[in-house]
Amino acid sequence: MTSSNMSSNDQAPEQGTEQTPSGVPDGEVLGADNPSPTNAEKDPNDWVTGDEPITGAQKSYLDTLAREAGETLPADLTKAEASEHIDRLQTSTGRGADS
Repeated sequence: MTSSNMSSNDQAPEQGTEQTPSGVPDGEVLGADNPSPTNAEKDPNDWVTGDEPITGAQKSYLDTLAREAGETLPADLTKAEASEHIDRLQTSTGRGADS
């Protein structure tokens, strides 16, 4: 097929962008074949955004966990600090996947 006969969906990958059989460019992948750890597996202190303020979702979940555990935590936590508290409180409250 000549380039004039190719539709936009039939275009070959650009040179230098090898593709996997599924059509995903080589490199970073998500899902079962991903050998690199996810944020859930990384140490929160190694997160690029770990020093940013706690997210709304983290704050809400941490509030629930802290109430269940009978604890009081400061509201001005970072994302990394919140994640560490969430992991700890999930274990102590029995809400964690590994508890």
